[in-house]
Amino acid sequence: MKKFIESNLSADIEQEKPSTKSRTGRQILTLLHRWAGLFLAVFLFISGLTGAIISWDHELDEWLNPQLFERQSEGDPLSPLVLADQLEASDPRILITWLPLSLEPDENLGLGVIGRLDPNTGKAFDLGFNQIALDPVNGEVRGSRMWGEISLSRENFLPFLYKLHYSMHIPDVFDIEMGIVFMGILAMVWCIDCFIALWISFPNFQTWRKSFAFRWKQGSYKLNFDLHRSGGVWLWGMLLILAITAVSMNLKLEVTRPVVAFFSELAPNPFAMRTPNPHDEPIEPLIGRHEIIQLASAEAKKRNWDTPLGGLFYASEYGIYGVTFHEPGHDHAEFSLGNPWLYFDGRDGAYLGDRIPGSGSAGDIFLDAQFPLHSGRILGLPGRIMVSILGLLVATLSVTGVVIWQRKRWARARMINNH
Repeated sequence: MKKFIESNLSADIEQEKPSTKSRTGRQILTLLHRWAGLFLAVFLFISGLTGAIISWDHELDEWLNPQLFERQSEGDPLSPLVLADQLEASDPRILITWLPLSLEPDENLGLGVIGRLDPNTGKAFDLGFNQIALDPVNGEVRGSRMWGEISLSRENFLPFLYKLHYSMHIPDVFDIEMGIVFMGILAMVWCIDCFIALWISFPNFQTWRKSFAFRWKQGSYKLNFDLHRSGGVWLWGMLLILAITAVSMNLKLEVTRPVVAFFSELAPNPFAMRTPNPHDEPIEPLIGRHEIIQLASAEAKKRNWDTPLGGLFYASEYGIYGVTFHEPGHDHAEFSLGNPWLYFDGRDGAYLGDRIPGSGSAGDIFLDAQFPLHSGRILGLPGRIMVSILGLLVATLSVTGVVIWQRKRWARARMINNH
């Protein structure tokens, strides 16, 4: 076994041996790729597997938790606005942050909520949940949960995986979302490593075909090596897209917008122009949902939009309302860059701007494309299937990379011991 590993190691080194002139540079790049790969391996393995699952998060969540999503009652549903008002009246601690404005006939009304400011502490009330499902006919509470809680219960399993995917559940520090920042930095390292890996995958022009080949019948060592190298070459473009879009979503305001703005003028972003409050110190809105919806409807009418209002959110850390427009059941836009949004100030209802996917400068369109590309929704169902498969392949590349490193480490150690 020892001689087998050593001979395969020597064979791979010999067949990829570069010219003396470029050997030092290649060795440096190989070393960088090795340590970057080992640093990334565990996180990419987890993100790859979770990404393969959360491509279907809504479908799986509804399957696991029908009580939260499926309407059980008969009769004419009440207006979502009426149901929202009833809920807040029944518990004055609750502030609704997400309200669907259009429902399909078989759906419950799923709301996002936070605690209002407790006047005695100056901090938000601890509700113990941030999502709640209401029966649309009678307003009965069908269930609640803390989205993103570390829990493997049926109610929390998909949200747990989703948050694990982009933050590893690393806790916040001084109100900084350290998990999101950390995974964004990892994605930046991944972007750089994509180019390093591509460079070292092609040792010279004469042997370029070997970097696309898989030696299926020449033993597990060579097959593992080819799965890592050749697999990475075949998938290179899609891996780079995943890495870039991961940076864009985790570090949008900190990195992506400033970099893109250097090359292209961007439309004003109301969130980028405000300093957020701490999570536990929400900004209470001074204008209500009804007024915001009237303002949004009037603005849409001026633009000759005929798409109905789809949902309303309130970003309590910024004091900003957002209203989106889409047909019932089309909140997860497929084959597009997303649904349009209008933004309003939570203090006086002043219009703050919009987000119309696919419009604006090249930089605006680039930013709009990040989530649809990362999730595969830009290509609809085929894109989601592709991203799900790609997540499994990312996990495979992580494992094969570690196996190559460990086998070469064993081989070198045995060679030193023999001498």
